[in-house]
Amino acid sequence: MADTTLFEGKFISVVKTGNWEFVRRRNLSGIVGIVAVTADDKLILIEQFRPPVGKFVIELPAGLAGDIAGSESEDLSVAARRELLEETGYEAKTMKLLGAGAASAGLSDEIITMFLAKGLKKTGTGEGDGHEQITTHEIPLVRVEAWLKKQVKAGKLIDLKVYGGLHFANAGRKPSTAPAANAGPRATVSKSKGASRKKTVRKR
Repeated sequence: MADTTLFEGKFISVVKTGNWEFVRRRNLSGIVGIVAVTADDKLILIEQFRPPVGKFVIELPAGLAGDIAGSESEDLSVAARRELLEETGYEAKTMKLLGAGAASAGLSDEIITMFLAKGLKKTGTGEGDGHEQITTHEIPLVRVEAWLKKQVKAGKLIDLKVYGGLHFANAGRKPSTAPAANAGPRATVSKSKGASRKKTVRKR
């Protein structure tokens, strides 16, 4: 059954197939999410304001692949490394494929591919792609759930992929005692000062 385009914007299209209307992103080859865990067992999360919900949202580092002119065939693992560096300032020694699945199958046809990033090294500032203001949080794995509850009480929203990411981050870990006093949460605010290379403005 052929799709019918009902609306076409700069970043998305509204499409109809049969009696079903849904949203489709334009000009990309995929979407990636990254479960990034530091050597001292901290989960890297980001926070940014999301206009559609009108609130700050706690998320995994994530982004689009193949949306930069000249990189339309960008490999998803390459995109995951780029997005992790852009949003958090961390480079990863390894990027392991975890799986792929629908994010909101009743509303959009987008498929998100998840990666586990290990061997992290801080090499950048995490300024986003030139138009974002992102706060990076480094939360000890044993404290993530409690920390997330505090964020909800503070009026923030949690992207549900964070809970899936926490499962993968904890998989295979040996039970540990409570972290040391100096191993608490850490937050870094990165205000964009402009992209270091020319890009199309991207939204995800």
